[in-house]
Amino acid sequence: MVDVSAKTPTVRVAVASGEVTMLAQTADSIRQGSAKKGDVLTVARLAAIAGAKWTSHLIPLCHAIPIEAVSIEFDWKSGDADSDFQTLVCRATVTTSAKTGVEMEAMTAVSVAALTVYDMVKSIDRAIEIGPVRLEEKSGGKSGHFVRQTS
Repeated sequence: MVDVSAKTPTVRVAVASGEVTMLAQTADSIRQGSAKKGDVLTVARLAAIAGAKWTSHLIPLCHAIPIEAVSIEFDWKSGDADSDFQTLVCRATVTTSAKTGVEMEAMTAVSVAALTVYDMVKSIDRAIEIGPVRLEEKSGGKSGHFVRQTS
């Protein structure tokens, strides 16, 4: 584990995103709230928040840090309306005032959200694809501000 004892606490924010691609009929089921297990996005949001809070228990060398805020947003990726597939994008924003960043917490949050979506609708669509999961932005700390460049 990296020694952060000499670092000064700063406000740190990380934003990560992850995608879940599924059959259009599965997406319709989520939108209509007709999945057998219940409200998919509400359960996935709660799972994502829990995932952010439990990151240090899942990633062996990750510091346990105080999570001060977690925000989870879901949006459907715009694309061909006639496509057989739809993509749900999860975006997590995690904030802390600590000696180390919250990138892992943000990426864990979107990963857990994506896995929860899969679990909630796997009975109707086993071909769901998860990914990519990526850091979009981070601020705070010695390494400064990072924003993913889109091509």
